[in-house]
Amino acid sequence: MWQTVSEIWHWLVVAASLVAAVGAGLHVVTRKRDEKAAVAWLGFIVFLPLIGALTYIVFGINRIHGRAETKGRRHPPEPEGLAREQNLGRGLPAVPLPELEQFVSRVVKAPLLFGNRFEVYERGAAFKAMLGAMAEARRSVTLLTYIFGNDALGRRFQEALVAAQGRGLQVRVLIDAVGDRYSQPSMFRRLRAAGVRTAVFNPTTIPRSVTYANLRNHRKLMVLDGERAFTGGMNLRHGHAIEESPRYPVQDVHFSVRGPVVGSLQRVFANDWAFTTGEWLDEATFFHEFGNVAPDVAPDVADGCAARAIDDGPAETLGHLRWTLLGALACAQQRVRIATPYFLPDEGLLTALAMAARRGVEVDILLPEQGNLKLVQWASTALWWQVLEGGSRIFLTPPPFDHSKLMVVDGLWSLIGSANWDPRSLRLNFELNVEVYSGAFAQRIDAVLDRKQAAARAVSLVDLVTRPRWIRLRDGLARLASPYL
Repeated sequence: MWQTVSEIWHWLVVAASLVAAVGAGLHVVTRKRDEKAAVAWLGFIVFLPLIGALTYIVFGINRIHGRAETKGRRHPPEPEGLAREQNLGRGLPAVPLPELEQFVSRVVKAPLLFGNRFEVYERGAAFKAMLGAMAEARRSVTLLTYIFGNDALGRRFQEALVAAQGRGLQVRVLIDAVGDRYSQPSMFRRLRAAGVRTAVFNPTTIPRSVTYANLRNHRKLMVLDGERAFTGGMNLRHGHAIEESPRYPVQDVHFSVRGPVVGSLQRVFANDWAFTTGEWLDEATFFHEFGNVAPDVAPDVADGCAARAIDDGPAETLGHLRWTLLGALACAQQRVRIATPYFLPDEGLLTALAMAARRGVEVDILLPEQGNLKLVQWASTALWWQVLEGGSRIFLTPPPFDHSKLMVVDGLWSLIGSANWDPRSLRLNFELNVEVYSGAFAQRIDAVLDRKQAAARAVSLVDLVTRPRWIRLRDGLARLASPYL
């Protein structure tokens, strides 16, 4: 009898393995956009049918898009007066790099808005400005972050949020579910216990030790009264406050903006909040009516920047940032400068970098000498020879770890925000960037990059080929995991 039961159990496991493998394989073949990732998943499923299929079902399927469609994820569009012939740029004042502006308009289909004023913060100086802005807010505070650290800085922000709510402001805080686990006890629980309206984005049962989780909300955004926004690359962690000598210092750049583009940024938060909680934010409380900015406002001065919010994620906005990067490289004529902490460009971006360099464009890429994710840094290093052979230059910035995410083209166009140059940001995460058409603003970003590059060391092909063979092998093996890093 026990032999019969054992045989039945054996065949049930075999049948379940086959069904799971066939189902997962069909999903991979019909749904995966990236052929390399598809081939890797198929190999995993074929060689380990049950384990591979279950792993794919848990980690490989994008469930966000279906949930977004079910909940109606998009917030109502911006008022017609702000769009200003948004798609093709017709009737707008001249902007630097008009070909790039028209290209991004077709890709992103979001308005390019004039009359924006930006401030640049380094070494954690943005935190003081953010806390001060919360103290002055009159109607509402919305905060979206990947990590909200339970540390000295995080607790200052907690106190400011509680105080704002105590003054009668409408406060909403959204933290990514995986980012919330970076601190224990969780700041989500602390804020909820203090009565602040707080939610976690895309809850998951993935173990806390899993660093490379997919479908995360990696955006960093705070909006006050719908009038002023803070965005960039900084998480709410004490390590970014370098002036306070944290234990694990992190360099980064963050930005404050006033002007019509704040409405676009607030809509990104509103969409994410509605998707997570089902609550639609009240326009009168959370948004500000900027009205039409006069068409003759010069977009090339510090107080008149033309800017557009670029919302990107593995749903209906997938590919917005990647296409923007490709368009910027194609339109560049003189110089491209890039700073990113994680650099794993796909074949298309590698080709675009090489094409720009071989057209005579000076392409400089600034990367941290000491990364905080060893596997990512090894995989990145394995790609550097292709970048250098293509004609670009790579510079390694000294510690502390540089988390800055910046791009400047021809000293006229800048890209700032949360996205890295890796598959996770460009395919698997929800990101938020802002493109700015302004020579004056680009000069400020160039000045930041000048200081970083002056302290950095250049990488040569000789440096790469003379490394020990085992290190090159290690990096090459890490590179095979690039689609998932």
